[in-house]
Amino acid sequence: MDLEVKNLIKVMFQASIGLSYCYFISSKIPKGLPRLLSILPIISFFIYLPLNLSSFHLTFTAASNLVWYANFKLLLFAFDHGPLSLSPPSSSSSSSSSPPTNVLHFIMVASLPIKMKPYHPSHQKTKNNNTTYLESFLKGVLFVFKLLLFVVVLKAYKYKQYLHDYVVMSLYCCHVYLELEFSIAISAIPARFLGFEIEPQFNEPYLATSLQDFWGRRWNLMIVGILRPTVYEPLKYIFTPIIGQELAVFPCVMAVFTVSGLMHEVIFYYVSRTPPTWEQLWYFVLQGACLVVEIAVKKKVADRHWRLQRVVSRPLPVVFVAVTGAWLFFPVFLRHNVMERVIDELFILVDFIKNNVI
Repeated sequence: MDLEVKNLIKVMFQASIGLSYCYFISSKIPKGLPRLLSILPIISFFIYLPLNLSSFHLTFTAASNLVWYANFKLLLFAFDHGPLSLSPPSSSSSSSSSPPTNVLHFIMVASLPIKMKPYHPSHQKTKNNNTTYLESFLKGVLFVFKLLLFVVVLKAYKYKQYLHDYVVMSLYCCHVYLELEFSIAISAIPARFLGFEIEPQFNEPYLATSLQDFWGRRWNLMIVGILRPTVYEPLKYIFTPIIGQELAVFPCVMAVFTVSGLMHEVIFYYVSRTPPTWEQLWYFVLQGACLVVEIAVKKKVADRHWRLQRVVSRPLPVVFVAVTGAWLFFPVFLRHNVMERVIDELFILVDFIKNNVI
C-alpha cells in the first residue's frame, strides 16, 4: 500500500507538470491544429499514467480523471473551447463558466470531475437570499441517509452467500451508484476548499421519470458536460444541414452513447488489465438506442397530451438501467472478480480507519 500511495503521488505530480505545460506553453500557440499538436504528447502521456497504479480505486480514479475528463477537456482546449479556454466567455453565453485565472485553477478544472458554476453578479444577492438553512439541512439528512445505506450494503456483503442472486445484483447496483457519487464528490473537495462554486455532479438519478431524464439530467452530469461539447454538438453541426435539425438528434445521441461505451471499455481495461469483451460498449449502445426510441415516441405523442402517470414512469428508467446492467454491464466485472477487489479494498479501508483514526 505504501508503494501504491507513492505511485499515486508520482502520477499526480507528473499530471500537474503536463497540465502546467498546457497552461503556460500550449495556450500561447494559435488554436486549432498547431495547439492540438502541442497537446498530443500530454494526451498520450495521460493515457500511460494510470498504468503505474494497481489498486482498483486509485486506478479507476486516475484513469477517469486523466484519460477521460482531462483528455477530453484538453481536446476542447486545443480549439479554445470548453472549461479550460482562457478566453472570456461571450456575453450571449449564460452557461459558460469563467476562464481559469491561474495554473492551479487550470489544473483542478482539467483533472477533476467538476464544472465551475457560471458567475452572475446580478444573481448573487438573490441567490444568497434564497439559500435557506432548511435546504442545507435536508441535503445533509439525505447525505447521511445515503452514507448509512452504503454501510448497510457493505454489511450485507458478509452474508452474500445466503442471498439470492437478484438481491446481490441489487446490492451491486446500489453500491455502484453510491460509491461513484461519493468518490466524485470527494474529488471535488479541493475545488470547494479553495472557494470555487461547482455544478452538482449527480441529481438524484433514482427520481428520473424517463431515460432522457436519467442519462441527460441526473446521472454523472460531469460526463454529460464533457460528451455534449466534444461529441454531440460537433456532430449535430454536421448532420443538421444534411438531414435536418429534428432528425440530427438521433445519430448524435447514438454517437454519444457509443463513445461513452468505448470509454467505459478503456477504463475497465485499466482496472482489470484484460482484453475488452465489448459488453459495456453494447450496454451503452442499447441505452442510446432505447433513448432514441423514447425521444421519437415523445415527439409523436406530444400533441396528444398523453403521458404515463408518475407512479408508473418513475421506477421504469431505473429498473430498465439496472436490469440491462445485470445483463450486459456487470457480468464482465464478476468474471474478472473486479467487484470482489472493490469490496476487499473497502473493507481494508474500513479496518484502517478503525485501527488508526477512530
